[in-house]
Amino acid sequence: MQSYLNRNISALYIIKISKWFNMVMPVVVLFYNDNGMGMHEIFILKSIYSIAIVAMEIPSGYLADVWGRKKTLLFGSILGASGFLMYSFSYGFMAFIIAEIILGIGYSFISGADSAMLYDSLKASGNEKKYLKQEGRITSVGNFAEALAGIVGGLLATLTLRTPFFFQTVIATAAIPAALLMVEPYTHAKKHAHSVKKLILAIKSTLTKNKNLRIAVLFSALTGTATLTFAWLVQPFLKEVDIPVAWFGIIWTLLNVTVGLASVFAYKFDKKTGSLKSSLLILVLISLGFIFSGLFIIRVGIVFLFLFYVFRGIATPILKNRINQHTDSEIRATILSVRNFVIRINFAVIGPALGYLTDNLSLQSAFIFAGCIYFIATLFTILPWLSKKVKL
Repeated sequence: MQSYLNRNISALYIIKISKWFNMVMPVVVLFYNDNGMGMHEIFILKSIYSIAIVAMEIPSGYLADVWGRKKTLLFGSILGASGFLMYSFSYGFMAFIIAEIILGIGYSFISGADSAMLYDSLKASGNEKKYLKQEGRITSVGNFAEALAGIVGGLLATLTLRTPFFFQTVIATAAIPAALLMVEPYTHAKKHAHSVKKLILAIKSTLTKNKNLRIAVLFSALTGTATLTFAWLVQPFLKEVDIPVAWFGIIWTLLNVTVGLASVFAYKFDKKTGSLKSSLLILVLISLGFIFSGLFIIRVGIVFLFLFYVFRGIATPILKNRINQHTDSEIRATILSVRNFVIRINFAVIGPALGYLTDNLSLQSAFIFAGCIYFIATLFTILPWLSKKVKL
């Protein structure tokens, strides 16, 4: 039992690294430009990628629950490698669209299934209380991988702009044997929903009756939206305070290292403060991170970017753990996919609004608006916990 648990955890580390060690990101716009594309076409590509994720997020979670976590992770890993392989040998806009769709679907099949595999592997061996600690470590490794990839990708691009894609294909391919070596855990589930209709009824019934789970999913999704939104405001912030372009990659790397370090200690933070206090602190600190970053758009204000990334590193594994604690194994991956689905939908709504505020008012207004919206929406969501009408 312990041997397969260790094997699954090791495989999840490899899959996380293959997913987050993205050497393409630092030079992807230059790559597109080199292939005759302007910003309009680039944003169309990224929109298609997001649509592919949203369209398959919940169905992929369903498949993880009824088909198995291992098979779903394997399929997602194969698609991830295939997407980068296609990019490596493609030159046209239509080919890039197909590659983005493949990558988006592949991402959705891994998202949710990885956390469900971790929790159920620990649960099968009676170690589910260690989930938060393990999730924090895996999240940390992912952030460190993303940080290192930024430096490596930039160096590889000095050879050719296509070189990072070749190496990225190799990294993505490493997830395939890792998924093959996994063992499907016994989940203690009484029964599985074997049809879409049964699944929908199970989700509806679970979220309606289980108030803790409903709050946990919305809380985690709102916080996920906030951290995703903040990430898109970092580069405008650095540009606004006249940071040299050469420093962008270095600061981005340091921010991801900060998230990684904070994730490692998330379980200690939650244990020391307690579930209720840690939830309240996440709400307040994430909100203040937005507001202070907006109020201090000067070079010294970069410290607030780093503080926000500390809170992000703490919040992500803690809030995923809240969901897992209140979810039955037979729909765990689906519920985690619902969380990711809500994040993407929320971002699709608030992203354009913040872009409009940045272009027509100021970056400061976008930061403060985002912080206030997050605080109000999240406070309303967790109010039953704070008022103790629902026992956390």
